[in-house]
Amino acid sequence: MTAVDDTEVVQTAAAAAEEVIFSRYSRSEVHDFDITATFEDGEFELDVYLDVPDDRQDSEQVAQDAVLAARSAVDELLAEE
Repeated sequence: MTAVDDTEVVQTAAAAAEEVIFSRYSRSEVHDFDITATFEDGEFELDVYLDVPDDRQDSEQVAQDAVLAARSAVDELLAEE
């Protein structure tokens, strides 16, 4: 097994968060989104910003779900080390 590098952790988190966002909204519904993930010295931080029309779903809940999915994906990745 090889050690997981910081870039792989960040990419895994971002992909998982993006997957949740676009499983709930079509790309045309998302006005803007930002996934900020950092992994340095064993510390993982993640923030998800989502700008969508308010009429369909609670965007804050979708953003929270995206964070949870990203953290879970990172946990799985690190468990494989």
